[in-house]
Amino acid sequence: MTTTSESSPAAFEPLDWRAREAAVLAPWAMRAADTAGRMHPEPPHPFRSPYQRDRDRIVHSAAFRRLAHKTQVFTGYHGDYHRSRLTHTLEVTNIARTLARALAVNEDLVETLALAHDIGHPPLGHAGEDTLAELLRAEGGFNHNGQALRIMTLLEIRYPEFPGLNLSREVLDAQATRKKDGTAPAPLIETQVVDAADSIAYDTHDADDAIELGLVSLEELLELPLVAEAAARVRDRLGPLAGSDLRRAIIHELVDVQVAELIRTSLARLRGLSLPAAADGHGWRERGIVAHTPEVAAAKRELERFLFARVYRSERVLAIRGPAQQRLAELFAWYVTHPDMLPPRFRERAAAWGVPRSVADYIAGMTDRFLEVDHARRLGG
Repeated sequence: MTTTSESSPAAFEPLDWRAREAAVLAPWAMRAADTAGRMHPEPPHPFRSPYQRDRDRIVHSAAFRRLAHKTQVFTGYHGDYHRSRLTHTLEVTNIARTLARALAVNEDLVETLALAHDIGHPPLGHAGEDTLAELLRAEGGFNHNGQALRIMTLLEIRYPEFPGLNLSREVLDAQATRKKDGTAPAPLIETQVVDAADSIAYDTHDADDAIELGLVSLEELLELPLVAEAAARVRDRLGPLAGSDLRRAIIHELVDVQVAELIRTSLARLRGLSLPAAADGHGWRERGIVAHTPEVAAAKRELERFLFARVYRSERVLAIRGPAQQRLAELFAWYVTHPDMLPPRFRERAAAWGVPRSVADYIAGMTDRFLEVDHARRLGG
């Protein structure tokens, strides 16, 4: 006679995600069991929470895959070291998960928001966004956070039952909050975690990429208090270092300094909240909870001002950025006058959204290299 042991596949039952959330989440966390649902109702999944499904839908989307070939900051710079939108997104996700676990908030929701936060970026990074914003001034403008919402709810076609990805309303609310137009509710703690992780990642890693490309030197960055503090901690722990060893150690420490301080100060604020009786699971909404101390925030602003002046607006970066923006503008103008050459689904949407917006939707979905190829094909060179 055969018996089925408890460890056999036939007897295996996945751990219920509701039990895990109840065991590990703090009262201020958003529980997936209390989600407001989706725009298009769907039956529950047998072993994935709503936010796990959202995460998977983002990762399997075409918009997410295209981030691998979209500029983070340095348009036109060839090389494999500096960040793309995808590697930046993965770094943000890594930092955000660390913060989420330390603050006992919903890691699945945080991971979803982090993976999705930049899917609305057009080619050429902020240079492409600035160009599309100007071209669409009469149409309501262009913003990568707003474009991400269009991708989530309309543009991405993955399922026959509905347009978009049909994500949970908490994910859509978080993305609306990132638009900063005053129409969204106060952000969940999970949303604030992702915004803080994004800030830490781009401040630190843009500085790293700028050094690698020779736009600034490590010695110049060491004049900034935040970087100097990280360097002092490196020397205390590792002794004298030089060259690339010193740079890598400082970049690692710079992330750690910001993350550790953010956890300490945010936990203190969270523990001081006047929480409702019993954990209601609907998440805590109050601005400014996941935030640095005024001193660290001021040091970060100083680093950001330095990067803006010396990197983002440097002569070398602008010299490459200008011609690239011109090619994007030329391709936009060509499609506006040749809307019949848009792919069918963009032509169909033009009736509802207008030709300029549909052209922008199409171009915003391009990678940097496809933009160059399509410009050469349509306009020759």
